[in-house]
Amino acid sequence: MNETRDVVVVGAGPVGLMLACELRLAGVDVLVVERLTAPDTTIKAGAINVPTAQALDRRGLLPRMREVQQAAMGRMGQMFGGMKQVQAAPVRRPAGAHFAGIMLWQDNIDGEDPAFADIGPAGDVRFIDQQSIEAMLAERAAELGVPVRRGVEVTGFSDDGIGITVQCGDHSIRASWLVGCDGGRSTVRKLAGFEFPGLDPEITGRQALVEMTGAENVPLGWHTTPTGIFVNGPIPGRFLTVELDGPPADRTTPITAQELEDSFERVTGVKVSISRVISATRFTDNTRQVPDYRKGRVLLAGDAAHVHSPFGGQGLNLGVGDAVNLGWKLAAVIRGRSPESLLDTYTRERHPIGAWVLDWTRAQVALMRTDPRSRALRAVTADLLDTRAATTRVLTKISGVLHRYDLGSADPLVGKAAPDFELADGTRVADHFGSGAAVLLDLTDSPALREQAAPWSDRVTVVTAKPAQPREPLALLIRPDGIVCWTSAEPHALDLALTTWFGDPL
Repeated sequence: MNETRDVVVVGAGPVGLMLACELRLAGVDVLVVERLTAPDTTIKAGAINVPTAQALDRRGLLPRMREVQQAAMGRMGQMFGGMKQVQAAPVRRPAGAHFAGIMLWQDNIDGEDPAFADIGPAGDVRFIDQQSIEAMLAERAAELGVPVRRGVEVTGFSDDGIGITVQCGDHSIRASWLVGCDGGRSTVRKLAGFEFPGLDPEITGRQALVEMTGAENVPLGWHTTPTGIFVNGPIPGRFLTVELDGPPADRTTPITAQELEDSFERVTGVKVSISRVISATRFTDNTRQVPDYRKGRVLLAGDAAHVHSPFGGQGLNLGVGDAVNLGWKLAAVIRGRSPESLLDTYTRERHPIGAWVLDWTRAQVALMRTDPRSRALRAVTADLLDTRAATTRVLTKISGVLHRYDLGSADPLVGKAAPDFELADGTRVADHFGSGAAVLLDLTDSPALREQAAPWSDRVTVVTAKPAQPREPLALLIRPDGIVCWTSAEPHALDLALTTWFGDPL
């Protein structure tokens, strides 16, 4: 045996890095192995949702996210400013989101909807691309001392019930747990024999960042044509085409400038000349999800557990949510603070969110089809979406602010992300999660509450602070992933919540 670790994480993308950081923050000895020798710079997701921004904010990354977004907005402004001569200034302002390429408009959003309350400044952060998230998390992993080995491929493993031996060529690693964060074609998932049911693909999408001429008069944004869907922008040289004539024959072959030019012309009717392909990728709407995210001592997260089309930018966010949910639970089990049964809540909480995402991406593909019936349905849907109620509802769904886990409580706050509000000492609720511990937020300076939580003092940080503005409830128990698991509206349930989520008292 070459070495021993608590956890081996396979995959150094955003999901694997986020999980590794969460584990290391909790004191777990974690190793990340990655098949690629360098970070993947292929153009991918260009935005994040509210839960992802909040998760990164809780770990102190809000300033960095703001820097990245400011730079992104500058690039968008450059493109939109340069297109004034061919595209009049929009009468309506996009909300930065769409459904099947049907734009959602800012003037249709009900900003007073309760779903948008108390999401904190992280709710203003959206335009952060996947590469920037990965770079951020790689830097954080290095700061936390997480070893990341590149150019290392998992070739096999054996689970004996008390541990797992991971083979990486001639090198073997003994670990307590193995987590596959290695993407939609996951080696870990295949080797472990997870079922992966779902629907076969029917589209070919191409997304690229290029240098080209001939597209000067192509309108910005999402557009439907008789032959498919295309997006121009929001940064110079970035475009996306969707053709509904079946999946690509081979997704692994390099994408040429000629292929991109041909697809662009077929969908837009405009012939362009591409002089340089900076980054390009193909995608489909293959939609699959494993029934259980755990099999023995092997767990899956991110695309390894679920795949779908990228419409709505949900893939990155779904994977980060998996990592944040799993990290503290796996750490608690490894450190002996919680029983192994705590890991059962990982699938129970995350699988419904994944299933919802799959359904919404399938629905978007249905609205993109080019047959007359689908086009009629698209027109009806566009008309409905151009209303205040529909825009607000769809935006609350795709932004993630409605996500809630069923934790068995009738309290509407339990199972949701903790409200992020200002405290009288000048901090916000999110500022108190940097250590990765759970937080009991006491807004009344209650000695009885502190005494009740004292037996869990090594796992739960008690924060006593008055809110900047009066509010209810007067106390919240918040898990390390930012999810409320108890409020003072159910005072007699605190001991049960502490034991359920953080194990037996000292």
